[in-house]
Amino acid sequence: MKFKLKKSYMEDLKLFEYKSDMVGYGVLLVFLFIFPSWAGNYWTYNLTLAGIYCIAALGLNILTGYTGMISLGHAAFFAIGAYTVGYMTTILGHSFWIALPLAGFAAAFVGLSLVLPALRLSGIYLAIVTMGFGFIIDQVILEWPEVTGGANGLLINRPTLGPLSLNSDASYYYVVLVIVILFVLLTKNIVRTSLGRALVAVRDSEVAAQSMGIPLAKVKTQAFVISGFYAGIAGGLFAPLINFIGPDNFTIIESINLIVMIIVGGLASIHGSIFGAIFITLLSEFIRVGKDALPAFLSQQVGFQGAVYGLIIMLFILFEPMGIYGRYLKIKYLFQVFPIYRKDTFRRERKFQKAQRTR
Repeated sequence: MKFKLKKSYMEDLKLFEYKSDMVGYGVLLVFLFIFPSWAGNYWTYNLTLAGIYCIAALGLNILTGYTGMISLGHAAFFAIGAYTVGYMTTILGHSFWIALPLAGFAAAFVGLSLVLPALRLSGIYLAIVTMGFGFIIDQVILEWPEVTGGANGLLINRPTLGPLSLNSDASYYYVVLVIVILFVLLTKNIVRTSLGRALVAVRDSEVAAQSMGIPLAKVKTQAFVISGFYAGIAGGLFAPLINFIGPDNFTIIESINLIVMIIVGGLASIHGSIFGAIFITLLSEFIRVGKDALPAFLSQQVGFQGAVYGLIIMLFILFEPMGIYGRYLKIKYLFQVFPIYRKDTFRRERKFQKAQRTR
């Protein structure tokens, strides 16, 4: 195992703790940059979609994983970003590069509308409120055709970068890849700041956090605004990728999709957000392709995909609550200590009820 003596606080804030980590991430970046050259349009498109969901999952993980606030209406922020880009580029004719940051700010601004209930509610009650917010945005999309196109949706073209056209899947893939890298670095730095530590403190115990002088209202507001900004940027990138957006793209299933990503990947983890986004994006494709091989009475069920997601959440909560990234850390640890390994190293401790603790 690696042990490093840290002599100053600044060493704890380094982006890469070990040089080997820097080499590993460098190899990964090289692989990602050459990926379109041999993978083909189909897999390039799917990895681009996974990259967009990575941004949205990072934002949701800041809100849910790090702050402990559940949101079942994150598809609404996603939709606000998508329709902002669609309205500004398709109807008003502005540049995509102006519309994209405005999409993030628009979603963040709307996120402020959820701050008041977020300060007063928690747990399942907050989840219900955010879910209701998602239904409100769905209705706004249908009833505001001058901006959203209503039930007919909007056609959105791929952007251009000066004289370069980004119509191909490979060229748009590189745009998304660069933005994903920037948002991963941004999230890493947010988590390392005093705000990131305050978010974790609020998640662990609001009473303890408040007793240490952490302003709960301010921290929760920042969490919602940051999370909304991430989802807005992701939605702004999503719209040109699929070239057409409509109400069916931003249903409650999309919000559940994002929740599944961070649970499967790993809560309160940057790596977990990325792993979960890639896993669920590819799983959706496998479900779509694999349904043809299933019996007709099963493949034709309307809620088949939702049922699969529910089963996956149950399995991960029961057998791997730390998600894919947690399993990766366990395997990494086993290789580091091999062959010295205790059998029950990762056995989950029994949870005692309050009445049992006094016996």
